[in-house]
Amino acid sequence: MKPDFTRRLLQWNKNSNTRAMPWKGEKDPYKIWLSEIILQQTRVEQGWSYYEKFIAAFPTIIHLAKASDEKVFKMWEGLGYYSRCKNLIATARKIASEYNGIFPATYDEIEALPGIGPYTASAISSFAFNLPHAVLDGNVQRIIARYFGITTPIDTTAGKKQFQNLAQELLKPDEPGIYNQAIMDFGAVICKPQNPLCNTCVQQKECEAFNQNTVSQLPVKQKALIRKERWFYYFIIEHKGKWYIKQRTGKDIWENLFEFVLYEAPAAVEDITLKTPFLKKLVNGQKAAHIESISRIYRQQLTHQTIHGRFVKVKVQEPLPTLSNFLLIDKKELSKYAFPRFITTFLGEPAPPAQLF
Repeated sequence: MKPDFTRRLLQWNKNSNTRAMPWKGEKDPYKIWLSEIILQQTRVEQGWSYYEKFIAAFPTIIHLAKASDEKVFKMWEGLGYYSRCKNLIATARKIASEYNGIFPATYDEIEALPGIGPYTASAISSFAFNLPHAVLDGNVQRIIARYFGITTPIDTTAGKKQFQNLAQELLKPDEPGIYNQAIMDFGAVICKPQNPLCNTCVQQKECEAFNQNTVSQLPVKQKALIRKERWFYYFIIEHKGKWYIKQRTGKDIWENLFEFVLYEAPAAVEDITLKTPFLKKLVNGQKAAHIESISRIYRQQLTHQTIHGRFVKVKVQEPLPTLSNFLLIDKKELSKYAFPRFITTFLGEPAPPAQLF
């Protein structure tokens, strides 16, 4: 162990760390928890406004617990990874009902809450309750791997144990909150994934990766991320100024969000006409049905998959029996429903490039 790491880190934090965020120094576990859930898979720059919006709308966990699912999901719209929002609601209601609205104050109780793993439990318990639990996220793994020159893959059982043990050994137990925030900030602004500021880094002299010129090679991951490709074709079926929408269910992306009539194709569809099998079955032989427009191709990159797709506007004169389980809402009411970003991007374009018919 290199004993000077922690001392130098805390000196840097005191003298040079100017990274500002509204939740830094916060002691209210509710606000800390909210910020941590929002920042899972979300950049600070994007999450900042959502955090402030949630705190304004739900100043306490009781306010959040009493809110309708629809309201919370609508406020979450655009953040993605909607399982976080589902867990947010579940945790708020669990604390309201089982803990009388008081956030639990032990690591084990916090980790047992929906959507909270070791990292988030460590962050909340150290920031709010000054408990000596070291955070271990991507920032911390990167710092430790480079500083100690560790080539054990971070995504293996042995690697996870090694990094967790080192993270805990480096922690300053009497100032766990300050230390945890400092090391996360250090990874975000100094020991960055790309273009780290090695030349001005206070850990430079003892950093194995810097001394061995292996900074860009660490940390090591054993498993390559395999992304699958999916093709979503959304049919915006309009009947007398109203559109058909439905809430997504099942354990797939965008659970609980709303969408238009979806056809997921096994591959890209080149030509879309009323004779396309899915659309032909959908309109069920309505002679007055016609395609108004077909959008450009949209694309959204998720962690494990890439979504490609288009939006096809279709007008019908009669209601469609094939869509009896859909809601038929006025276009003006769309803003009341939470949609995935893939759809809101399309809806937000004033005049999307389209192939007109």
